[in-house]
Amino acid sequence: MKKSLIIITIILLADQILKFWIKLNMSLGEEIHVFGDWFIIHFTENKGMAFGLTFGGEFGKLALSLFRLVAIIAIGWYLTDLIKKKMPPGLIISITLIFAGALGNLIDSAFYGLIFSNSSYHTAATLFPENGGYNTFLHGMVVDMFYFPVIQGYYPEWFPFWGGNEFIFFRPVFNIADSSITTGVLLLILFQRKYFIHIHPSGNSEESEDEITSDDSVLTNQPENDTPKIIEEENILDTKKTEETPDSEK
Repeated sequence: MKKSLIIITIILLADQILKFWIKLNMSLGEEIHVFGDWFIIHFTENKGMAFGLTFGGEFGKLALSLFRLVAIIAIGWYLTDLIKKKMPPGLIISITLIFAGALGNLIDSAFYGLIFSNSSYHTAATLFPENGGYNTFLHGMVVDMFYFPVIQGYYPEWFPFWGGNEFIFFRPVFNIADSSITTGVLLLILFQRKYFIHIHPSGNSEESEDEITSDDSVLTNQPENDTPKIIEEENILDTKKTEETPDSEK
């Protein structure tokens, strides 16, 4: 439990500190080139899912925020259950990363509309503006900033649908919370056999079941080992009694 709490705390602090700094110091679309043209801090906001994907306008935004809230509660319960059952550490870390990332983006959606003014292409936002925030509870926008246009070019003219259009890899802009979710999911995919192969149908890990089985076998085998000795001692006593009995009594 302590390790999971430490991981969650570090991710949330790093995610929110960076988002606060971006929101209060950069205008929309402003960029800081960290390493040439392939690692850029590019400030953007999105109303939808991870990596700048959108979903169904204002109603979709509310539905997505509520879904995130329910999902976080479910993931939190599952994570607690895994820790109680002493499941493989890798599985617990993977779920912890997913939980921390989802919680980080939910904070944006739930509270940023209440505590920040609206960011524009000319000015940075302010914290706790006099006239209130730019939106209501659960309608805030998620702050994204990491942009890695590693490969840039154009699709050939003969390419279906996108012929002649610009090609950029990796195009989506994301944040630390998105990275945490993605890392957790990738770990689950890559090591699923290692994480789940040792899980017993009862819900405990195979290691725990082995310990229980070994304890049961010790208790079960104890009487079995003593039984032959008891039978042997009874036979000896019967033989002695027979030898001591007089012939007249036979």
